[in-house]
Amino acid sequence: MMNETIQKIQDHRSIRNFLDKEIDDATVDEILMASQAMPNSINGQQTSVIVIRNKASKAKLAELTGGQNWIDSAPVFLVFIADFYKTNLAAQKNGLKQVIHESVEGTMVGAVDVGLNMGAAIIAAESLGLGIVPIGGVRKNPDEVIKLLDLPEYTFPVAGLALGYPKDPSHKKPRLPFDTFKHDEKYHVEGLKKQIDEYDQEMEQYLKEIGREQEGNWSKYTSNVYQYVYYPKVYPVIKDQGFKNDK
Repeated sequence: MMNETIQKIQDHRSIRNFLDKEIDDATVDEILMASQAMPNSINGQQTSVIVIRNKASKAKLAELTGGQNWIDSAPVFLVFIADFYKTNLAAQKNGLKQVIHESVEGTMVGAVDVGLNMGAAIIAAESLGLGIVPIGGVRKNPDEVIKLLDLPEYTFPVAGLALGYPKDPSHKKPRLPFDTFKHDEKYHVEGLKKQIDEYDQEMEQYLKEIGREQEGNWSKYTSNVYQYVYYPKVYPVIKDQGFKNDK
């Protein structure tokens, strides 16, 4: 039987229109304590969150992420950081050389742990009546985001999260059929093309309803985006931060 928590999670939708209403520090801290409580690799706790309320900083981040003005209009913007600077301090304390940040495994660990943190923050925020929208665009100009936030070496801004009280409930976006997500025992390729065809039809109707029919459908939009690397600065900048990805 579905409980209230699961129902809230399954009712998720991204919010891009926020009321002009502040979020108090205690509420933000409650959300971030839930975020910090999530599991992480080896208990290394290699993540951090920058809480941004400053109007000028939010406006600059809206610009750096490609004109995502809901960052500016949200009362709080969170930037989730893969943070091996802290773990490197632990290595220095013990007279050891940290290597993990130079590896693909380290990059994956940082990204996965940020995802766990953000997922919990989303659920916690929505349970308190707040609306959210994740922002991958903090990786569009990561060098400038790093400079703006004074991020040290061995850190990288992975994703952002706008928080605010919803001005409207927004539309719930349909998902691919459940069978394309859940695979019993092994990956099942049979039937996927047919399910994608059916989902494309559903998405075409949804996009018409919200006035975004120019996107076409799921397969057209996704393949148009994924035919190139849409945030090409990530690779050179993440290397400059010490994430060599050569191991």
